[in-house]
Amino acid sequence: MQNELNIALIQTDLVWENPEQNRFNFYNQIKAISSSVDVVLLPEMFTTGFTMNAKAVAETMQGKTVNWMANTAKKYQVAIVGSVVITENNNFYNRLIFVEPNGKLHSYNKRHTFTLAGENKVYTKGIKQLIVNYKGWKFCPLVCYDLRFPVWARNIADYDVLLYVANWPEKRITAWNTLLKARAIENMSYCIGVNRVGVDGLGIEYSGNSAVYDVLGTKITNIQPNKTQVEVVTLQKQHIFEYRNKLRFLDDKDAFSLKI
Repeated sequence: MQNELNIALIQTDLVWENPEQNRFNFYNQIKAISSSVDVVLLPEMFTTGFTMNAKAVAETMQGKTVNWMANTAKKYQVAIVGSVVITENNNFYNRLIFVEPNGKLHSYNKRHTFTLAGENKVYTKGIKQLIVNYKGWKFCPLVCYDLRFPVWARNIADYDVLLYVANWPEKRITAWNTLLKARAIENMSYCIGVNRVGVDGLGIEYSGNSAVYDVLGTKITNIQPNKTQVEVVTLQKQHIFEYRNKLRFLDDKDAFSLKI
């Protein structure tokens, strides 16, 4: 187990529906990271932007982007996390993929498809949560709109890090800032949100506001809004142990069953 984990958040613009260019851009950003990093986090639909044109951009799990993630993770000895438009069994998924340096793949299909944009009409929603054990840390990775649903994120698996990859519009960024902080506090875990910047092909503006909050809800990053920026933050296992053992709030959580 590593007592410290270094996480790189890549907040950047995305080229609309252009996987090749986006892969190229992210490769250069990963290559330029000079400090030691264990995990690299990319935004939601990092190869295309938040598109409903799934048929035109969808890939398989054996496609170029997943192979790119695996090859890049191996080359730089980092885990890489982001969501991609995937087609499988005649369905489309907004699928988060967590690739370890050894090539091991983990995947999670976005549970809460964004009805306001019609995502529910294009993409099949997921039915299973994902917990990834990596270097002695337990991650619960989720996608964008999932942030609004605290029951789905409730820390019943004793995870250490709750993370969201997103294309969260600037006009609702107050909710993003507030809910990331709330999820950290209520789950007594680190909570990470990685969001894009720029304007997408539909004219929707994104301000980023990517951040990491500790178990007390304190923001421990300094990523600026509306700016392409890569920040590396160190998570400390002792911080989690200290405050969970001292405060013991999770011991008093309500028991419930979730109907899928």
